[in-house]
Amino acid sequence: MDPRPAPSPYSLPPGLRAPEAADYLALGGWVRDADTCLRWAGPKLKYPFRPARLSKLLAEPGANSFVMSRGPAAPALGFGQFWVRDPGVAHLARIILAPTARGQGLGTTLCELLMAEAARATGATAFTLRVYRDNDPALAIYERLGFAVVPDLSDARVFAMRKEGRALG
Repeated sequence: MDPRPAPSPYSLPPGLRAPEAADYLALGGWVRDADTCLRWAGPKLKYPFRPARLSKLLAEPGANSFVMSRGPAAPALGFGQFWVRDPGVAHLARIILAPTARGQGLGTTLCELLMAEAARATGATAFTLRVYRDNDPALAIYERLGFAVVPDLSDARVFAMRKEGRALG
């Protein structure tokens, strides 16, 4: 008999799972003003919103929504979506971390997990995303992951970025 206790679900490595009602309620608390809402979810989601309706409000044709957590019973650490815009290209979107999860390298983990899932589920070999030019923490993550700015698709406020090649993991 092994005398060591079973690991707590809170000590597991982060993974992706489908969002549940409680996750959407938590996610609603991460978005505290109209500017944060616009920068995270785009103009389709109007602030204030009812967190209980987020699963419907964030629905996009072909969108795949995930929360990152340390197990099925653990609270959400982050949220993200992807969908296929072009064959072989997955677009990452609506990436956000819980305020308590920021500054721990989990943004990189969430992006790696989303890319790996998109590659597995869709066969994607390239990835795109959009990020505000002044979002330095996110830009650092995306550049570290191999994303490069696509000047022709960028504008004065937002960089369009693309990564070629398979995701890690």
